[in-house]
Amino acid sequence: MAIEGNQLHISVEEGERWRRTMSVTVPSGMVSSERRRLTGELAKRVKLPGFRKGHVPSSVVEKRFGHSLNREALDKLIGVAYREALSREELNPISEGEVGDVQYEPDRDLTFSISFDVRPEIELSRLGGFKVERPPIEGLDKRLEEVLVRLREERGTWQPLEDGRPEDGDRIAVEIRRIEEGEPGEVQPYQLVLGQGDAIPDIEKAIKSLEVEGSGEFLVRFPDDFPNEERRGQEEQLLVHLKSRQGLELPELDADFAKDLGDFASVDDLTEKIRADLQKEAEEQAESVVRGKLLDAILEANPFTVPVSMVDRYVESVLGNPEGVSPEKLLEAKERISPQAEHAVKRILAIDRLSEMQDLRATEEEIDSRVEEIAEKSGDTPAQIYANLQKSERLEALEREITERKVFYFLKEKSEITEN
Repeated sequence: MAIEGNQLHISVEEGERWRRTMSVTVPSGMVSSERRRLTGELAKRVKLPGFRKGHVPSSVVEKRFGHSLNREALDKLIGVAYREALSREELNPISEGEVGDVQYEPDRDLTFSISFDVRPEIELSRLGGFKVERPPIEGLDKRLEEVLVRLREERGTWQPLEDGRPEDGDRIAVEIRRIEEGEPGEVQPYQLVLGQGDAIPDIEKAIKSLEVEGSGEFLVRFPDDFPNEERRGQEEQLLVHLKSRQGLELPELDADFAKDLGDFASVDDLTEKIRADLQKEAEEQAESVVRGKLLDAILEANPFTVPVSMVDRYVESVLGNPEGVSPEKLLEAKERISPQAEHAVKRILAIDRLSEMQDLRATEEEIDSRVEEIAEKSGDTPAQIYANLQKSERLEALEREITERKVFYFLKEKSEITEN
């Protein structure tokens, strides 16, 4: 079935946030023609008692299947008319069309409306002249010490501790029984490291009051932020038995330790490499802050709205499809993160628009160069890197990374970046 755009009556109403509502009228003659065509097709293939296949009168088909034929005719006419109307009006929806206000009677025009979102047309007039402060790089010495401690902990050994009571950082083995009607129930064994949130505070407090092979009865209360909502605020009487306690013995921070971690001749070599990595990470974080501030300045100077459907899709990509979450909680989460999602969508659209305006999209040569750089670092061939990127659907992300880098270089050249 073909419909020419000039046969339709079309009007488009602009709504808020790039919403469009298109009203379409399909002439009665086209509706009747499609209705007859569908009736004739059904008459050829339907089998009814008293009639040979393909010889069922149209009047019988109408009487028997009239409602279904109406529904099928409407679905096909609305679909074809919608696509033709979009083409005539040169509209490109970015959301599913929502059909409404369908008016249909035999031998009358078919009218319907359909609402959808279109991609925003963004005007960015002010692109520079902003003052952005780069955050200072601080606390490297503290972070270096934290990394060294973590590396030692990862290579530490657990040693039995027989005397004294457990402390944060100790690994303990414990048996817990729930007491009901004065009788202890089934033994539940646990092994955990104290102070890491593996147990509720009241249970950790109870464990810390015992010595190895000691037992005691304790009334514990589940905190108000306990993951299982049904247990929040509940109290239980527990019998707790401490089976064992271990402390983590850390290796010495010496040349042997450094050599075990890689090609380091001394502790100084190790700390120099860690410090360089931390410095690079801190610089990248500071650069990210600068980019964010520049984008926010662009958005403030050039305000625009975005379609609700784009925000909804972004929210869904963040939340995924969480299992076991009630519809109410899911709706609450969506409402909570929608403002941040809208801001993120605006940033994405602004970068895309800037790359178009300034012709800053990644070129094939730039992509090839980046792939060769990755290949050199990984030891693979450029062909292998391309294949891996395509297989993991990361090639588009690489292209966007290069484009964004060019956009931000352009923006920094247009504004003043100061050091704190």
